[in-house]
Amino acid sequence: MKSSAPVLSRHLNHLDHPTCIAIGVTLLMASLAQAQTPPEAPEPEGGALAPVVITGSGSADHRWRGSATVDVVDGSELRSGQLQINLSEGLARVPGLVIRNRENYAQDLQVSIRGFGARSTFGVRGVRLFVDGIPASAPDGSGQAANFPLGSADRIEVVRGPFAALYGASSGGAILAYTQDGTRPGELRVGSALGANGLWRLSTQATGQTGTAEAPGWSYTLDVGKFATDGARPQSAADRTSANVKLSRAHDGGRTVILFNQQRSFALDPQGLSRAQFDADETQTAPQPLQYNTRKSVSQAQTGVAWDQSLGNGHKIELMGYAGQRRVIQFQSIPPVPNQVPAGSSGGVIDLDRDYWGFNARWKLQREWQGGRLDVSAGLAGDRQTDTRRGYENFVGTTLGVLGALRRDETNQATTLDPYVQAAWARADWTLEGGLRRARARFDSTDLFLSNGDQSGGTTYEAWLPVVGARWQVSPQVQAFASVGRGLETPTLNEAAYGPGGNSGFNTALNAARSTQAEIGLRGRNDAGLWNATVFDIRTRDEIVSAGTSNGRASFTNGGTTRRQGLELSAEYGLGPVIMTTAYTFLRATYGSGTAAIPASSTMPGLPRHQLFAQLAWAPAATAGIGGVFTLEARHTGKVFVNDTNTDAAAGHTLLAFGARFEQTTGAWTWREFVRIDNLTDKKHVGSVIVNDAFRPFEPGPGRALSAGIELTRRF
Repeated sequence: MKSSAPVLSRHLNHLDHPTCIAIGVTLLMASLAQAQTPPEAPEPEGGALAPVVITGSGSADHRWRGSATVDVVDGSELRSGQLQINLSEGLARVPGLVIRNRENYAQDLQVSIRGFGARSTFGVRGVRLFVDGIPASAPDGSGQAANFPLGSADRIEVVRGPFAALYGASSGGAILAYTQDGTRPGELRVGSALGANGLWRLSTQATGQTGTAEAPGWSYTLDVGKFATDGARPQSAADRTSANVKLSRAHDGGRTVILFNQQRSFALDPQGLSRAQFDADETQTAPQPLQYNTRKSVSQAQTGVAWDQSLGNGHKIELMGYAGQRRVIQFQSIPPVPNQVPAGSSGGVIDLDRDYWGFNARWKLQREWQGGRLDVSAGLAGDRQTDTRRGYENFVGTTLGVLGALRRDETNQATTLDPYVQAAWARADWTLEGGLRRARARFDSTDLFLSNGDQSGGTTYEAWLPVVGARWQVSPQVQAFASVGRGLETPTLNEAAYGPGGNSGFNTALNAARSTQAEIGLRGRNDAGLWNATVFDIRTRDEIVSAGTSNGRASFTNGGTTRRQGLELSAEYGLGPVIMTTAYTFLRATYGSGTAAIPASSTMPGLPRHQLFAQLAWAPAATAGIGGVFTLEARHTGKVFVNDTNTDAAAGHTLLAFGARFEQTTGAWTWREFVRIDNLTDKKHVGSVIVNDAFRPFEPGPGRALSAGIELTRRF
């Protein structure tokens, strides 16, 4: 690790004493790990639904051979001792990833990777999401994490760094979920969980395989569930039902996979609090959400089919297609006067109908060449969304929070069509790889509500996205890796809908942000655990930033240049029945040139400079056939600015949690139970912030909360 010591020491100069201790523990674990002998790992698994060929995706051995930065969280880790409701429950151990539960199911989670996506006030932007290869992100870069099927997840991969750009535009990072395949013997799981504030979950998963062991038929996975909560604050109740079906069947030299997903949800929207409101009582809700009964309902259904076939001599083709529909109705708290008086106002109710579809087709070649393995792939990916968007007033007469007169009627379309190619040559001591994607996104808006003038418009964003990387085997236990590449982040259709000041018409002056990022690091593994240390630098021009809100319309502009420099450390080390897991992120994200509204050198909002996760797990020997695991967690989040001008910030905080889970097996039956206490010290804190909200940017985090659950599994 001598080569990275000067860089690490410079970063350590900015850290407080407790954080330095945590990093020291991580590095000590890494040095202990380095003394062990690495185990043999399995060959990487193929997958017809992998969204694009990324060396490093798949099994641990595949990631070990590549230069991409990929963390994998196993499905059992996501579920063990957790409520299995939010993706944020199990991904805190991934460095470089900020994922916060807003405690507001009308706005989804707050997700960013190395700063990409931090500006999002709802949903996910700047980070691509996939479930079994099907995008959970729309072509315009907006996405939702709510439809990740945690109950049947086999694993979740988090891709960071330059290679994430190969997933297309708005891919500052990528989160990929893969569900379980049905196996023999089959398995049936029935689970329930209870939590604070009236929260409950019921779910069922069934996996299996038709036919016989000698002549297997279709493998199947079924996952259905429902959850509801009264909410931590007034006006925050929510419920959600979901169903996921996966069918797969192997054929001679290939595989066919069929997917179906459906989800329905309803959530009241408590919105945020002002500084004065949060300081006075973080459990309250501001008057406006109550007056307007702010709420959101969502229904979505989609299906996908994938097929791959070996052609012999190392050649293979893979085809994937999907289609779906999404419906959203949302009541906002925009006041009638003065915001809905102007002729160009879009009202206070959003009514969105979205039809979407896409495909991915590629050719792959794998063969031995020049003493190593050569992997080459080339393909074409395309996606299209068509949004029928209507806006209505949120009042009738003096009655607020009801559907009023039509104020907006337009059709928005976003279309992408991206060719890509990637090649990697790997042998025991070296890997050289590179990729190139031509990202092209076309946005069009057709105005059908012409009484206030024609607001139609459109624009095209496009760029070449090259990336190269290398891995060097320093020793049997240690590798060095590095990569560099370019990325493109388009605004979403929402962000391009209005010009500065909320002026009518599609904002064709809003440019896509263009970035260049590089990383270099060391990683190691052994019988006892694994570790990673990465330094990265990201430079962006035409960063997309808020231009303010006028008449209820949020508009965006380009905010000059930004620079994000960071350090990621992670380690997992086992010593007998004790396992220590740590993940630390240092991120300095600042504006460079700035604008008239954003001072140069100000910190980008929504991003903590320090983030630390540490977990100590103890698994004593089973007693009377009952096994148990006891965990103690610490999660530290540094100060987070709420706006570009850095006039206010959420204070840093450290939260502690205790968990215990147990397991008993009798014949074909297995019982699992858990109990967990979050925020052990009942610390008052801001869970997340609504970036650049001028009035109520603080979203309170929950106090001390007890949760418990039980699951029954039977093999058949």
